[in-house]
Amino acid sequence: MLIKIMEAISRWAIPIVVLGVPLWGLMRGVKVYEAFVEGAKQGLLTTVRITPYLIAMFVAIRVFRVAGGMALLVRALTPITGILSIPPEVVPMFIIRPLSGSGALSMLRELLTTHGPDSLVGLMASTIQGSTETTFYVITIYFGAVNITRVRHSLPIGLWADFIGFVAAAYACIWLFAR
Repeated sequence: MLIKIMEAISRWAIPIVVLGVPLWGLMRGVKVYEAFVEGAKQGLLTTVRITPYLIAMFVAIRVFRVAGGMALLVRALTPITGILSIPPEVVPMFIIRPLSGSGALSMLRELLTTHGPDSLVGLMASTIQGSTETTFYVITIYFGAVNITRVRHSLPIGLWADFIGFVAAAYACIWLFAR
């Protein structure tokens, strides 16, 4: 019974929101179309304002990988992750996920293709993808959008949360699937 209720909610949630928000606005006297167009203009201006930050981040990530920084960092971390029983194949996910969601997704696809979705590596990489954040990307986009240049405590706390998410995801998969 609960499953049928959840399926009904899932099926109708988006149509209700898509129709409900404009109707609610109309009932409150909001010029919905004009408000939508104004929001779209602001979104476009934000996109233009953050584009240089995005380009700089993507170039830095690419240079890091091409210059061999990724391979060097993976080699350096492999002994530590080996002691922790974390497969070395998922270490690049730990490194790239805070930098780029699309890069991590590409890496996840590669791991799933190579090791299979039901392997410990595949399950762990998938869980890491869902348990961590693209910290540098988020800071770049959101702080750049509002012209904040000093990130202060946001970066270390975000990276600490990514580290905890990585370790928790790894151990959850080891505990659930590697027995």
